[in-house]
Formats: sequence, structure tokens, C-alpha cells
Amino acid sequence: MVIKNPPKFNNLVDLLRHRALYQPNQVAFTFLGDGETESSRLTYQELDKQARAIASQLQSLNLAGERALLLYHSGLEFIAAFFGCLYASVVAVPAYPPKRNHKMSRLEAIVTSSQAKVALTTKELLTNIENRFAENAGLTTLNFLTTDSISMEEADSYQELPLYGNTLAFLQYTSGSTGTPKGVMITHENLLYNEQMIQQGFGHTSETIFVGWLPLFHDMGLIGNVLQPLYLGIPSILMSPEAFLLKPLRWLAAISNYKATTSGGPNFAYELCVRKITPEQRLSLDLSSWEIAFNGSEPVRPETMEQFAATFKSCGFRREASYPCYGMAETTLFVTGGLKT
Repeated sequence: MVIKNPPKFNNLVDLLRHRALYQPNQVAFTFLGDGETESSRLTYQELDKQARAIASQLQSLNLAGERALLLYHSGLEFIAAFFGCLYASVVAVPAYPPKRNHKMSRLEAIVTSSQAKVALTTKELLTNIENRFAENAGLTTLNFLTTDSISMEEADSYQELPLYGNTLAFLQYTSGSTGTPKGVMITHENLLYNEQMIQQGFGHTSETIFVGWLPLFHDMGLIGNVLQPLYLGIPSILMSPEAFLLKPLRWLAAISNYKATTSGGPNFAYELCVRKITPEQRLSLDLSSWEIAFNGSEPVRPETMEQFAATFKSCGFRREASYPCYGMAETTLFVTGGLKT
């Protein structure tokens, strides 16, 4: 059965609140902390409550309409913070936390451009980055809010706000690979329309199951692996990019274990699996459930797709599952791709 998105949802908050009401105990997101073992889960009801608690805190700081930088490692805390911003009508600005010895120039450019007033993060991460922010003139104006120290009782104080299709949801920054990162204004309507396009192109249904390792601050990770499953009301199993890069087998093992039907990444990910996964390791994999192996974000190489299909044919992978596509921040995400059929 193909799901049609009911027209009553003109924003993502209504969509999540609907899921929390009608599918309260369904697990929406599962995170594999080490890429193999489940370390945290969120049902729709739990995500809704966490989002309301964070939103309530943002409302108490009078931040509606302001921008909030989101600095999180991959994990479910990021998802709760993103929705907390949406619930409070605060414009989320996803970014990745600065790594040790990395320049802060990209982050400074994003903070200056977005005029972010506050940075949302975790207690652990704040300990690591606070001093580095204090040393950079362009970042000293930011206040910090650690969302994992917010009491869930605050959810009861949340005040619902009017949200519309053209309400700004978040600022999505381009990679900055060809210049200073540029912020793209993404509305609720942009997101819902793009989710509908992805659903139609990928042929997603209520039986779809996602597995993903893409970074959540990136459009393909956030709009593909987080918001598309929410749009469909189906499970998404996530791991960090680092877990995949350290041991590519983890990605395909998760697809095998959870019987995922949709998963993907840039071309290099498929190359890495061909190079790093041994014939012995392939014996443990069952990839017969995989219907959409999307390949995008960088040049798609036909030889890589052929090699991958040949290498993992014995695991049940079907060549027809290979799905080249293209997306860009400037168009929410999905730009081009075929029909699954």
C-alpha cells in the first residue's frame, strides 16, 4: 500500500503530534551506539515529550523567531533538539561540533550569517567546546543550552504556537566546499513537499524500514534518514558516520539484521564495502530485503555500482536495488532520481 500524506498536515509539528497520538508506543528511532548494539530508542510519544520540554525552555528564554545553532554528535539528542526548535518556532541551524585542532572558521561563518542567539548541545559536548568558543571573537556572543539537562516535567508548560506551511523551519547550510557556507531557508511546506517527492520516487510504503549512518546535520541524513521515516510513520535505525567508517561491515550487518528496505550514501560508501568486507564476513549477510540502495551526494560511478552488485550478489543483493540520485541543500534535498519501478 502506498501512503498518501493527509492534507491536514501543513507543518512537521502537527505531523509528529499526530504520530504521538495515534502511534504513541511505536519506536520511531533506534540508535546503535557502537554501530552494532542498541544504545537508545525513542517512541513517537517520547520524542514528542522531549520536544515539548526543550520547546518550553526555549519559550521561557523568549527565543521564538530567533536562530539556534545545533551542535550534537550523531544520536537521538539531535533529533529531540531539532523538533524542540520546531515546536517553539525557533529556527534550527544544524552544524557539526568542532573537532579538536580543526579551524573554527566555518562555524564562525555560519553563526555570523544566521545570527544565532543560542547554541543547543549536550553537557558532555559543552565541556569539550566551551573554551574553544570563548577564544573566538565571532562566537563569544552565543549562549549555551544543554538539552540533556532539561527536566521532562517542563513539557507540561509548553505553549502551542500557530505554525503554517510557509513558517521557516530551519536554515540548511551548504557544504562551503566552493566558498563561504550559504544558508538556505527551508519552510515546513518545503520539507513536506520534498518528503512526498522522496516517497513517490523511492516507492516507499508503510512496510519500509530505514537504516542509515549519514550525519544528521547534513540534508541527506536529516531529511532522508530522519524526516522521511517520520513522514511515513515507520522505523529508522541509525548509527554514527564514524561507526561505519571504522568498520563498514556494520552498515550492511544492520541492513541484514533489521531487514531494512531503504539505505544508502555517497558512492565512496559502496566502494569501501567492496574493499573492506571480506568473503568470510559476507557469509553472515542477508541483503535480500534491500529494495532501494540510494547513491548520491558525490559523482555516482557506474563501475562502483556494478562491483557492489557483483560482490554482494551472493548475499541476496539485487542489482535493480541500486538507485542513483542527486540532492542539494538549495532545493531542500531531492532533486533527481528515477522511479523505483
